[in-house]
Amino acid sequence: MRTDLVSRCAALGDANRWQILELLGSQSLSASALAATLPISRQAIAKHLAILTEVGLVNSQRFGKELRYTALGAELSKLAALLEQSGQEWDRRLAAIKRIAESL
Repeated sequence: MRTDLVSRCAALGDANRWQILELLGSQSLSASALAATLPISRQAIAKHLAILTEVGLVNSQRFGKELRYTALGAELSKLAALLEQSGQEWDRRLAAIKRIAESL
């Protein structure tokens, strides 16, 4: 579970992948269509799409000769829930440390 979380967060640690994911959140697009929209090469976009696909945040579907990519909202929601849970755990730990420090 943690490995999955780490690999997904690492994949999202790139600004270009964030842009790609945002665009794919509203519509299915091919690598060529993304390249026409973003200031990076089609080859770079293909590499970013491969990474996002590998970690399960994007999938692809063939439409004729074109391969279109779509962001997987359910997987992004799961990731957000895991991050929220982690944040709540840290909040509880920090609150406990604060109580201990204030009682000294």
